[in-house]
Amino acid sequence: MNIVRGILDRLVLLAAVLVSACVPSFLAQYRQRLGGQLDQVHSDLAPFQVIADRNFGGSLSKMIDYHLASQDATFHREGAALQSMVDAAARLRGALQALNTDLVHQCLYLVRHPDYQLLRSTWSAYQPGFTLTLEGALFALVVGLLVWLLFLAFWHGMAAVFRTSGGAAPSPDNRRGPENRRSPEPPLGLP
Repeated sequence: MNIVRGILDRLVLLAAVLVSACVPSFLAQYRQRLGGQLDQVHSDLAPFQVIADRNFGGSLSKMIDYHLASQDATFHREGAALQSMVDAAARLRGALQALNTDLVHQCLYLVRHPDYQLLRSTWSAYQPGFTLTLEGALFALVVGLLVWLLFLAFWHGMAAVFRTSGGAAPSPDNRRGPENRRSPEPPLGLP
């Protein structure tokens, strides 16, 4: 059983290091998609900014307020659409700023503020790669070791559970086979 555990724990360690070494590459591709979305929103807002520059002193928010105050339903909906684009630009800009940090904080940000649609689209086009930086190597080693230690704790915990659930330890007399058992000694003083 020790051989199986030895092989498994090394495989778990190797797999954990390799998978965690790909995390920086995934994060880079995620940030690229996020940046691409922000660029697209800015591109979509550019013609409206030109109109705002010409008619509203450069204030896009004044132009949006003007649209939203209109009694014309179509004009009002355009204002709502413009506001949603401005809000999306602010959200994307904030996400990019939050991801402009070290690997650990990037991972924590994605765990706390997941954008499932962006995560899915990044994963569907993800090309695994290794980032050859000191930070990436340290990240891979630390995460790999943590996963490996969790595996060892699980393995030894399950082994302890199976040892204790197998029943009480056999008594010294029961450990010997039937051929080795001593017959009970007669009480003292009796022939």
